Amino acid sequence: MTCIDARIDPAKFAGLSEARTVIRNAGHRASDDAIRSLVVSWKDRSASQRPWADWALHLASAPGKRLELFQRAAMTMARFGLWLPGAAAGTRREAFVEPAAGDRRFSDPAWAQWPFNALAQGFLSTEGWWREATSCVPGLERDCEAEAAFMTRALIDVFSPSNIPWLNPVILDKTVKAGGYNFVRGAANWLDALDRMLAGKPPAGAEAFEVGRNVAVTPGKVVYRNDLIELIQYEPATDKVFLEPILMVPAWIMKYYILDLEPQSSMVRFLVGRGHTVFMVSWKNPDARDRNVSLDDYRRQGVMAAFDAVSAIIPNRKSMPAAIASAARSWRSRRRPWQGTMTSASRA
Repeated sequence: MTCIDARIDPAKFAGLSEARTVIRNAGHRASDDAIRSLVVSWKDRSASQRPWADWALHLASAPGKRLELFQRAAMTMARFGLWLPGAAAGTRREAFVEPAAGDRRFSDPAWAQWPFNALAQGFLSTEGWWREATSCVPGLERDCEAEAAFMTRALIDVFSPSNIPWLNPVILDKTVKAGGYNFVRGAANWLDALDRMLAGKPPAGAEAFEVGRNVAVTPGKVVYRNDLIELIQYEPATDKVFLEPILMVPAWIMKYYILDLEPQSSMVRFLVGRGHTVFMVSWKNPDARDRNVSLDDYRRQGVMAAFDAVSAIIPNRKSMPAAIASAARSWRSRRRPWQGTMTSASRA
């Protein structure tokens, strides 16, 4: 996703060296056209690199934000340095950085003991600095800011002390109590999973779930099929029904029954039980014959074809799309407006 609609020829800017030149010549007051040209220079980068590039380029043209981040880093290091001696001596146990609401990684009392409290506080301080660095960057669009912040959190979490066994006091305590056998069990589980993967077997425990028996048990029928999808229709289970149908589009890496699991956790059953007509896209399992299928094919033969099929089955009604995960990108490319109010009518 490119955050700014550029109007500059990308051939003029080959990479970061040209980007630095433009920013330097602009005297830290880069014009909109310069910023757009810098973003376009990353047009051919992978989707995971574009948010990083947009964030870095906008931050490079925001000296005020950089100064704010520098001041925060200096203040945090000073507070950490003042807190550390008392924490090591056991005279100061209160944290100077509190985790975010709902963050339970360091909630165990063992994290309040030295040296684990220093590890937790150092990590939370770093995490907070990066959270500030990826938010409120002048000129950065909200979607790109959210993507950059998400990827930053995911990367930083890899280095969380709670995810490193020899830095996690809870794991160390359990290891001592189990005599190290917990690592033996973990290694055995890993080897079993590897063996199943190489043999083409399902994961352990998958045999307990069978489609049509205890998974995907909501009654439905296939009403459309092409080379990429099958479209399943679920009739409402009430006397009065909503006029507008709901089209559910799972990500193409998911099975359709991710939204129709056990009856007590089925989104489809929940909706039909409240009078909604539900259509569900079920994606084909690709094989070697589909090696030339592109994402645009998934958009046209998947999301757009499903919309057309629903419109043919229930004409003169605006479908309410419910795109799940990455399928939302394909749906947004459809750009079909729907603004009808939900009204109910008796079943014909």
